[in-house]
Amino acid sequence: MPIEFAEVPRPDDLPRTSRRPFGMLDTLGDWLAACQGQSPPTPPRRTRIVAFAADHGIAAKGVSARPPGTTSELIGELLDEGTPLGVLAAEAGSGVRVVDVAVDNEDTGEFKIRRGSGSIDSEDALTDDQAEQAVRVGMRIADAEVDEGADLLVPAGLGVGATTPASTLVSVITDTEPVAVVGRGSGVDDNAWMCKAAAIRDALRRARPVATEPMKLLRTVGGADLAAITGFLAQAAVRRTPVLLDGLTVCAAALLAEELAPGARSWWLAAHRTSEPAHTLALEHLDLEPLVDLGMAEEAGTGAAALLPLVSMAAVLRRSQ
Repeated sequence: MPIEFAEVPRPDDLPRTSRRPFGMLDTLGDWLAACQGQSPPTPPRRTRIVAFAADHGIAAKGVSARPPGTTSELIGELLDEGTPLGVLAAEAGSGVRVVDVAVDNEDTGEFKIRRGSGSIDSEDALTDDQAEQAVRVGMRIADAEVDEGADLLVPAGLGVGATTPASTLVSVITDTEPVAVVGRGSGVDDNAWMCKAAAIRDALRRARPVATEPMKLLRTVGGADLAAITGFLAQAAVRRTPVLLDGLTVCAAALLAEELAPGARSWWLAAHRTSEPAHTLALEHLDLEPLVDLGMAEEAGTGAAALLPLVSMAAVLRRSQ
């Protein structure tokens, strides 16, 4: 059965702060009030960061500074609060959930779609069934988090090589040439940058025939993590739950989520702008202005996690105005 999302409701059209002496904090307060349908808003009581983990076959082509198949190590570090995201989440008092949708290891789980994805320069990332299954996983996770009381969600991607399919999706959707979307990702050198540009160029040749079909794009040049984040973002909007967007991987999925569930972007706020050029293109296409530019190359939820205390502060400040 084809995936169909319920109609996305619009946030309440509440009066916005006429004077903006607090700049970004006023923007945050207005957004939170509209999402909650009340002014002043209340600080989020249960923020949840959900990291969708997957390996990508394209990593074997030398597009990442990290070795292929090492996503499992990143998961272990995150759960031990040994990654920047783990540290920041603990400091912000946010729970973190890791969902293995396509990590290349022997582990199995309720939500695992496959071990890694296809190398998108020469083969599809997923089958049609796997793409649909991954989107439905994201929907289920969003429903579960909201049902358990989450009132602010932060999706994140966790996987070696993920910025290559993410950049490819941004390139095809915004009709941008490969060299204009290629960034340094995990900190690649010039040789890896050229490998990445070539991989995106070849993937684009395969993606352009399905450029207007979101599910086929996820199958052809996406991955299980990107598909799951797409479903998660769309369903969170259906459930009237605000989402703080992080970096390139999440925003690439957001492009597809908005196509599958028009109006979903009104429930999202862009936390920050990374140094990835494709991230800027995605934000512009979504007409979302990032709150800050941290000059950050790293994504995996770190920028959004760093801003979580400001969300609560914005709500508290609004009550004093």
